[in-house]
Amino acid sequence: MCGIVGVLGKHEAAPLLVEALKRLEYRGYDSAGIATVNEGALERRRAVGKLVNLSDLLVHEPLVGKAGIGHTRWATHGAPTEVNAHPHRAGSVAVVHNGIIENYRELRAELAEQGIKFVTETDTETVALLTQHHIAQGKSPVEAAMATLDRLNGAFALVFLFEGEDDLLIATRKGSPLAIGHGDGEVYVGSDAIALGPLTDRITYLDEGDRAVLTRSKIEIRDETGAVVERPVKKIRIDAARVDKGGHKHFMAKEIAEQPTVLAEAIRSYLTPDGKGIALPGDGIDFTAVDRLTMVACGTASYACLTAKYWFEQYARVPVDVDIASEFRYREPPIPARTTALFVSQSGETADTLAALRYCQRKAERIVSVVNVPESSIARESDLALPIHAGVEVGVASTKAFTCQLVVLLLLALKAASDREEITAEELAAHLADLRALPGALNAALDRGKDVRKVARKLAEARDVLFLGRGLMYPLALEGALKLKEISYIHAEAYASGELKHGPIALIDKTVPVVVMAPRDALFDKTVSNMQEVMARGGKVVLVTDAEGLRDAGDGVWQQIILPSVAPILTPILYALPAQQLAYHTAIAKGTDVDQPRNLAKSVTVE
Repeated sequence: MCGIVGVLGKHEAAPLLVEALKRLEYRGYDSAGIATVNEGALERRRAVGKLVNLSDLLVHEPLVGKAGIGHTRWATHGAPTEVNAHPHRAGSVAVVHNGIIENYRELRAELAEQGIKFVTETDTETVALLTQHHIAQGKSPVEAAMATLDRLNGAFALVFLFEGEDDLLIATRKGSPLAIGHGDGEVYVGSDAIALGPLTDRITYLDEGDRAVLTRSKIEIRDETGAVVERPVKKIRIDAARVDKGGHKHFMAKEIAEQPTVLAEAIRSYLTPDGKGIALPGDGIDFTAVDRLTMVACGTASYACLTAKYWFEQYARVPVDVDIASEFRYREPPIPARTTALFVSQSGETADTLAALRYCQRKAERIVSVVNVPESSIARESDLALPIHAGVEVGVASTKAFTCQLVVLLLLALKAASDREEITAEELAAHLADLRALPGALNAALDRGKDVRKVARKLAEARDVLFLGRGLMYPLALEGALKLKEISYIHAEAYASGELKHGPIALIDKTVPVVVMAPRDALFDKTVSNMQEVMARGGKVVLVTDAEGLRDAGDGVWQQIILPSVAPILTPILYALPAQQLAYHTAIAKGTDVDQPRNLAKSVTVE
């Protein structure tokens, strides 16, 4: 959620820190700051709002020094103010922190008994004050940091910088990601490898519980037992162009437009050379040994799981439970024998999803993850990690990652159906042929953006919008409503079309647009009946369908978006496109911040 960077370099740290933080802006934040040590003197600068405010401050009040730390904060404890912004400082200690210190109140009380006063509302200040307290008692900076870490409960990543120490950083992770970058006589720290991309291509990912003492000449990592360990150095390639807007006004627009390309890559990566079979990485999955699937995710990824439930149950006849991760482990659900637990996360670091995965360890027969970051915590802690090949996604509202998740989950469902002999080899080959043709249909849908913009300008005038869908379109209705809420701030809700009469129909009047997702499939006639109920009560219907569906829908539709016809099994992937475009163009019409909507973060690493 928040972003961390650290530098022990040969050059001035401040410009490197700010540039690295810019590459983490996509994570969402409301304040930013940096601290440096120069000839032993520790100084910091902080600003509320966008990084440009911090950059302006540094023009007038520059920071010098070749050692430093930086942070973009998404407020948890305390309002987004300069006082609450990171780095936090107490005496000779500066700290940046992602996550939550769960026992900070207890620690604050202990420090208060020692006469130590607090100036912020944050849990992070407790870390700095406790470390400084240990230093005042005669401990070295390393000893003080370690003593502090021994007292902390929660999920966090921390980096410490000390006055008088031009060649020392201390970094640790527990439930929140952190990586070390290796340079030539330099060392870097980042909460995301993207931040370190311009600085180095050699990365070490800290494992859960690791504590690292960093100097320019030596990196010592200790695991949670205190034993010195070696963690592998991995070569990464994060081209700066991959986090560029590529001529588009927003990252979200670029990422919507990239979908035909990235979906084609995702599909290709899972097919056998002849294109007629499915090949999973590693030792794959034998679905004949699976009696049940438990699927867990958050937000948009949970709607990908809900879509996959239809595929797995209808085509493979595998029972599927879908849970939102933030509730899953608190129910303490029983995990029957021969259950495979499947976790979906774009970042691979989503705190609730990772916690749910750990609940299933040693309970489920197998842990499988569908992720966009192969080196993420969720991927590393899975028995099998399935990459979605979406590439870097910067916009907070997920677009290409969602459709790539759907592709991978559909391929899994088809493999399950084939393994269990619910479909023949010929039927599998036919489905895969349809899937290979899907990027072309997405391109055709993108070409109809003018129609979506026209509808979006009208939606921008609404205060409330409803989305309806049946079968595979129900999760897409949920996703459409979520997208509209996320970036346009219009209140939107989604319902299964058949549930309309059970309460939501009371909301219908001439001021409430109703977006109906309705390809011409086996459930189309039932959806049209629900649509007619809306129109009979003055509701304004936006019909998203294909040409055949428009012909059969009858009169009275307020607005329409026409998509190409595709095989029914593929409609959720195609219909994700207008859901995304409607939200995007409505947000543009309202003038909201499309890529970094208020209060939201790209990678949610706290509960």
